[in-house]
Amino acid sequence: MNAAIVTVGNELLAGDIENTNATWLAAALADRGVNVARVIVVPDDEPVVAARIRAWAAEFDAVLVTGGLGGTPDDVTMPAVAAGLDRELIVDPLAETEVGEKIDRIYEENPDLGFELRPEWYASMPANATPIPNSEGLAPGCVADNVYVLPGIPEEMKAVFDNVAGDFAGDVVTRTVYSPEPEGALASPLGELTERFEVRVGSYPNQRADRTRITVTGGGNATVSEAVSWLRERAEISLESASESAADNDTRNPAESG
Repeated sequence: MNAAIVTVGNELLAGDIENTNATWLAAALADRGVNVARVIVVPDDEPVVAARIRAWAAEFDAVLVTGGLGGTPDDVTMPAVAAGLDRELIVDPLAETEVGEKIDRIYEENPDLGFELRPEWYASMPANATPIPNSEGLAPGCVADNVYVLPGIPEEMKAVFDNVAGDFAGDVVTRTVYSPEPEGALASPLGELTERFEVRVGSYPNQRADRTRITVTGGGNATVSEAVSWLRERAEISLESASESAADNDTRNPAESG
């Protein structure tokens, strides 16, 4: 499965907040063997978002979109997805009922609340989409064709994703090994590795430049294991597995396994 991630928000482009949603989703998908082929940040601009959805929905098996889903003028994600899929934006009846019940509870618990909340602000989505419950907030997500729309608030995004996590699976495997050799010394053996095996290779020196983290990614355990074994036996470089390098202080992608 090949997936793409679209994160929507002017605040992301301005650097006001860190794009943790993209990092978390990429790791969650990689853990499930999904190949994350693209990640992009786009502004709160409906035509821009719609164009990206239209293009990537046709190109990838799944597109995951995170952004504001309702309640303020800059929440353009749902109408943009509807436009990108050439669908009408409607108030979904099931979502409207669920959101209405949540709003009623909010007013009951906060009788002095000084502003209005309307279900239609949060229950609008592309026609014929399937709502995805949001246990952490008002606005549900939805899935329309192969496009999954998730909230922008990280806690809500994770809760909504958990409801559809079973939709994502693949055979992409990543193994991590370490070498005391500097990155430059590894160029030749790693280049030969990619010529011999259908794998992708990444090399990442740590801050002290006294060891290099190497990732080998491919389709299935057998292919990746064979490539790592070849690297250990024939590349004439010293390697240790990720588990043997627990004392290493590098930042590490949680989706990588040793």
